[in-house]
Amino acid sequence: MELIYIALFALFAIPAAVLEYTENSCFGWADRRRGQQAVDKEYLRFRDNYVIVFSLMMAGDWLQGPYVYHLYEYYGYSVRDIGRLFIMGFGSSAVFGTLAGAMADREGRKRAALMYVATYSLSCITKHSPNYYVLMIGRLLGGIATSLLFSAFESWAVAAHTHAGFQDSLLSDLFTKAVFLGNGLMAIASGLLGNILVESLHLGPVAPFDAAVVVLVVGGVMIQLTWEENFGERGAGAMVGQFKKAIITIHQDPRVALLGASQALFEASMYTFVFLWTPSLSPDGEWLGRPQAGSAGSRQGVPQISRQL
Repeated sequence: MELIYIALFALFAIPAAVLEYTENSCFGWADRRRGQQAVDKEYLRFRDNYVIVFSLMMAGDWLQGPYVYHLYEYYGYSVRDIGRLFIMGFGSSAVFGTLAGAMADREGRKRAALMYVATYSLSCITKHSPNYYVLMIGRLLGGIATSLLFSAFESWAVAAHTHAGFQDSLLSDLFTKAVFLGNGLMAIASGLLGNILVESLHLGPVAPFDAAVVVLVVGGVMIQLTWEENFGERGAGAMVGQFKKAIITIHQDPRVALLGASQALFEASMYTFVFLWTPSLSPDGEWLGRPQAGSAGSRQGVPQISRQL
């Protein structure tokens, strides 16, 4: 079974690498071939710093993904119990996600980014306990961290980019590289690293979560040392005002409500897949480390490398 994942990975990796080299400008190859002028060095330093930090933060998330369900199964919990743990994480993210952006604007985006590091690290540490309620707390913290991951970092980057006086057109370059490395290469590398830790080194199913803590702390140190704080609206009524504006906008333009509904349906299908993919690929209860079970990390690498196409 493992050979299938390796073959599929190679099948998608080769054309993805060719396309990246010939078409994508993520590493500047396309720009150099077209003879474009060099970008300001200050911007390049800013971009590289953000991309590295964001990639580390995403790696901390991707390292955990393939092994969450497996770990709960390893502790002996049923599908129903595991489902409740997942619901806690999704529910926590849904509730806190409505407040994360406004909170980061008021308290500081850098502080919110460091809060992400702290909450996700604590969530990973709880995975060492087989106690159901400790794991539930870990899911609660994980949901909060996920909300911060997809709000604080981008808002900090936009504000810092604007404050530095860089061209607005360079934002697309910044986020293109951040998404390619953070959501692409880091997802693939994290899956392979998790495979090495669990399957090759036999460090146990908690090892990817420990590795995630290390990655998150390294990124947190970079944030503390290299990022400057920035804020959004900080007035006492800023958060309430944002909700009022959102309600008015949804009421005045039905397309906004339809967009939100379509995204909610898409997210629902995606998270259903996130929950069911592990038991679907191991219908007979195969566990990590058994040759017939394949590697959870390799399973993650195949769809992620196919995304690059």
